[in-house]
Amino acid sequence: MSPSIPSEASEAFASLAELVYSGADHQEVLDTICLRAADVIPGADHISIATLGADRTLISRASNDDVAALMDRLETEAGEGPCLDSILEDSFQRDDDITSSSTWPALAELTIARTPVRGMIGYRLQQGENGRSALNVFSDTPGALTSESADIGAVLAAFTSVALTAADRQSDVENLRRGLDSNREIGKAVGLIMAAHDVDAEQAFAILRSASSRTNTKLAAIAEKITSSHGRSTS
Repeated sequence: MSPSIPSEASEAFASLAELVYSGADHQEVLDTICLRAADVIPGADHISIATLGADRTLISRASNDDVAALMDRLETEAGEGPCLDSILEDSFQRDDDITSSSTWPALAELTIARTPVRGMIGYRLQQGENGRSALNVFSDTPGALTSESADIGAVLAAFTSVALTAADRQSDVENLRRGLDSNREIGKAVGLIMAAHDVDAEQAFAILRSASSRTNTKLAAIAEKITSSHGRSTS
């Protein structure tokens, strides 16, 4: 049996999908993602979506409050942090307690002095090879961002990737709907890979991306093959 996506994330995904289908503009979708993410990711208090400019300045695209937006500015000032590293290194970044040997000491110093934030996660958003944006999760409580937090955040980051890609391309709502349909298959495939290989969501997504790259096949097409094969094997 494949693991189910946590109910909180599933409900958030459904409400966001409904917003997309209602014809909401892209900024409203991004703003709502930040609000819903803060509600459903355990330990999360502040959420932002930021894009890295050519001068290594983080540009806030959306946030759920002023603290989240400030964190994007502090990362720019420090020249380091989960958002920057997730984009530049194309990797998941997490430090659940910056008060103890932080991964980013310069950012930690600024953060502790100017905000209540004590833990942080960064997800690079998948927008193709040139994607330079991230979903950022911040917590006021040391140790509150757990593995469960990271997994639920990964589901919302996948949705955000679709929404942000559509916004950057100024796509119409129909294009965003098609992307959403493809992303559902990707989410299912990630769950199956997690079950088959006993890995977390980030590792499962990396396996999926690697298969896509090796075979020169679109991510959604690979995901559809995996879910179709699983359906046949269980029927």
